[in-house]
Amino acid sequence: MSHRRVLSSLAGLAAAALAIPAFAAASPTASAPASNPSASTAATRAAYVGSPQDEAATKAFYDAVMKSARAKLAQQAKSGRKVTAVTVTYAVDAPTFQSQINSSTQIWNSSVSNVQLVEGSNYDFYYTEGNDPRGSYASTDGHGSGYVFLDYAQAQEYDPTRITAHETGHVLGLPDHYTGPCSELMSGGGPGPSCTNPYPDSTERSRVNSLWANGITSLPNAAFHVAK
Repeated sequence: MSHRRVLSSLAGLAAAALAIPAFAAASPTASAPASNPSASTAATRAAYVGSPQDEAATKAFYDAVMKSARAKLAQQAKSGRKVTAVTVTYAVDAPTFQSQINSSTQIWNSSVSNVQLVEGSNYDFYYTEGNDPRGSYASTDGHGSGYVFLDYAQAQEYDPTRITAHETGHVLGLPDHYTGPCSELMSGGGPGPSCTNPYPDSTERSRVNSLWANGITSLPNAAFHVAK
């Protein structure tokens, strides 16, 4: 079954969707002062106001991916392999964004050490693409299966590599922070379309490393799980 069919089957699980606000359309000249076109302002953040539900759903996606990755980590340890980082495996059903996904993977893998992203089979989540009025978002069905949806229209206005890296940040456990500056990856569309930074800052890198250290330190307990 194709990933798009899987996506269609998950469409009815609205309660599990992250419903992360889209990188909505905004005029670069109207959204930020001319002296700093990548500054976050009330105007640029207007369409990105998150909710407690958004934050809870982001955590649910991270928890689902962590559980899946941790189970496979346990199997690796049982086979005698020395484990220094948790491997999160993804699949790609978004050929239009293959280059951006590759770049996002390289960015995250060079930015953190306790978790590494690898494309392959027996995946923990996947990327897909299409048109959606919500823009790009991350979603989970609540049972260890999740995906990142990349929207065509949004990627024409906002930097597609930043979008991809931002949504991948949700997979790794980071919430939105739309009031942040362009230097923060998780500020998303808050700073406006002129912001093209695809890199997490030092605080975001540290947070991801801290979150995924749990995958390694809790390995004895994970050994009792069975990989999907």
